Amino acid sequence: MIDSTVDDARIIALDPHHSDRKGDLCVVQGMHTVPFPIERVFYIYDVPAAAERGVHSHIRDHQLIVAVSGSFAVKVDDGRRSRVFQLKRPYEMLHIPPGLWVQLCDFSSGSVALVMCRYGYDKNDYINDYSEYIKHKQI
Repeated sequence: MIDSTVDDARIIALDPHHSDRKGDLCVVQGMHTVPFPIERVFYIYDVPAAAERGVHSHIRDHQLIVAVSGSFAVKVDDGRRSRVFQLKRPYEMLHIPPGLWVQLCDFSSGSVALVMCRYGYDKNDYINDYSEYIKHKQI
């Protein structure tokens, strides 16, 4: 497992293109806006207020998370420390490198989380149990 820490998770500011008459637009382009290609994109919506999403770690996958509507919190944990990011602006995305435990929570009504991944879905890339995650991190 990659030895990422919570300090490796970071907000990436996008360059919004503003138009007075047509609305705003942000572009995310693999190998340009972000330093890797994007193979998988999905979004999460209609999450009940008290529910959590994510609650796992990836062994090799990078993720980019954007609050395209509403807001939510993203807690990242490296087994030693944790850090919470508040996502509420559609022109900011959070880069989650592999090797961090991730929980999305505190979803506002009508929020939509857009997630872009370096790799396609691979069930073997997930660690879904926190105690197993700690064993992988060898803490």
